Amino acid sequence: MSSSRQLPARDGHRVRRSLRRTAVATTSAALACVLLAACGSGGGSGSGAASSGPVHIKVWAWYPQFKQVVAEFNKTHKDVQVDWVQAGVGQDEYTKLKTALKAGQGAPDVVMLEFQELPTIQLGKGLLDMGKYGAGADKDKYVDWAWKQASDGDHVYAIPVDGGPMAMMYRADLFKKYKLKVPTTWAEFKEEAAKLHKADPKAYMTDFGSDETAGGWRQGLMWQAGSRPYTYSASKLPDIGVHLNDAGAKKVYDYWGDLVKNKLVDTQSYATTDFYNGLGSGKYATYIAAGWGPGYLSSVAEKTSGKWRVAPLPQWTAGDNAQGDWGGSSFSVTSQTKHPKEATEVARELFGTSQAAWKIGIDQAYLFPLSKPILNGPSFGDKKYDFFGGQQINKVFVPAANGIGTFDWSPFQDYAYNTDTSEVGKALQGQSDWSSVNDDVQKQVTSYAAKQGFKVNP
Repeated sequence: MSSSRQLPARDGHRVRRSLRRTAVATTSAALACVLLAACGSGGGSGSGAASSGPVHIKVWAWYPQFKQVVAEFNKTHKDVQVDWVQAGVGQDEYTKLKTALKAGQGAPDVVMLEFQELPTIQLGKGLLDMGKYGAGADKDKYVDWAWKQASDGDHVYAIPVDGGPMAMMYRADLFKKYKLKVPTTWAEFKEEAAKLHKADPKAYMTDFGSDETAGGWRQGLMWQAGSRPYTYSASKLPDIGVHLNDAGAKKVYDYWGDLVKNKLVDTQSYATTDFYNGLGSGKYATYIAAGWGPGYLSSVAEKTSGKWRVAPLPQWTAGDNAQGDWGGSSFSVTSQTKHPKEATEVARELFGTSQAAWKIGIDQAYLFPLSKPILNGPSFGDKKYDFFGGQQINKVFVPAANGIGTFDWSPFQDYAYNTDTSEVGKALQGQSDWSSVNDDVQKQVTSYAAKQGFKVNP
């Protein structure tokens, strides 16, 4: 991590997800092994339990304040108890998990996984099909796009927990000072960016996330623009569609590349002290982020409390309601568990629709719920946030979450993110044109996928 400042716990969840360069070689070997040599994942070694007592289920997760959530579960469940282990954040945990799965022992019963990691772990036969133990009954409890990422037909490989619908947080005081209009379209966003930078050359409308920590941010913006880079289903292997240079993706980089070239947005890496300071100093008038972003922002820009507001993500076409997501996590049961029924129960009910667990998750861990009863409930929608001047910001984020379209991830997401970051870096340095970024990424990722044994469909 390049920052000299410790990331807030919640954003550590999101930022660490894109620090993946060290994982690509391991992932590459694993994919080739699965597709070309039909490797298995080994036998089970999950947590044991005395026959006369409750079944103990080992869980790996790094959610902030998760200890309290576990205590709540254990208090309300007699026959099943959770033993929680903090096995690392993001890629640290994933590396340990992949090592344990390859060794055939040492994996937990239940593991926290971000959505983009599910295809890779599932491809390696590391995840239990919870559909065999009743998890399919939860389908209607979750927003559709998240459930589809966690399942494949009747097969259920994860239970969604939280997500990251995107919106625009903005400094109301700066907008008033510079007589800026809150943009509702990306064209207006550019106009207001030019107006701001002309009035104060040291101020920017926002920061363009160009580094590894912002891979999901860029993908979320492409998602909103209609890009669907992959067509993937585990049941249809080895076929996969790769469309990283579709019209939506090119639209996003043409737009942001123009803003960068005209110096209308900054290009600080997200995980740096300069970026944190920019959010708190007034250097950035907006922060385009996800539903977990308010908690992050309030922790790194505490002195600006009361000055921020939240508005919907600008649209490409006025009046549209296109949305994108940045981040999201779930609980999966690993193939090594010796207690598939009880482990599935834990995955389904640690958060699920538990009001007590979600109060902890929302108030203390800044989780954005994907459980529809919680997401659409009045206590979440009507919640006021002092940092945002008492605004009920979830009245912006909830419609965004409900408006997100379906999206497939690939089993080689680490490589794709790294390649995208590399090509964006070349464009920033003037070594290539922004118009070629998507095509170059498409060429490299397509070649990589084919070498791993996938049949790539254009």
